[in-house]
Amino acid sequence: MMWRIIPYAILQCLLLTSGQVLLKIALTRMGAFSWRREFWWCVASNWQLAVSGVLFGAASLLWMYIVKHFPFSISYPMVSLCYVFGMVAAIVVFDEEVTVWQWLGVALIVLGCMLIAK
Repeated sequence: MMWRIIPYAILQCLLLTSGQVLLKIALTRMGAFSWRREFWWCVASNWQLAVSGVLFGAASLLWMYIVKHFPFSISYPMVSLCYVFGMVAAIVVFDEEVTVWQWLGVALIVLGCMLIAK
């Protein structure tokens, strides 16, 4: 039964989405790109940027485990669960508004993942 993939996929998506959220926060706090020393100091001292890299690395390691132990035809579609967590993060962290159509799209993604894992 492929339902065993769900906890791994959820954890991988949580790591990836958390990294994306921290990346967006880090980039909004940085100034415009330049080759000046001040810009690169801002990059090097930005803890959100560093943590996002660690989260991306952890998500990649978990992704390697998932791909090794589960069929790719099931593993790869499970990445779409990240869209669900991204939608929730958009609301909770960035105070964005989400339309009914967007929620319908997210519901279809969840339904699709359930059908694939079955």
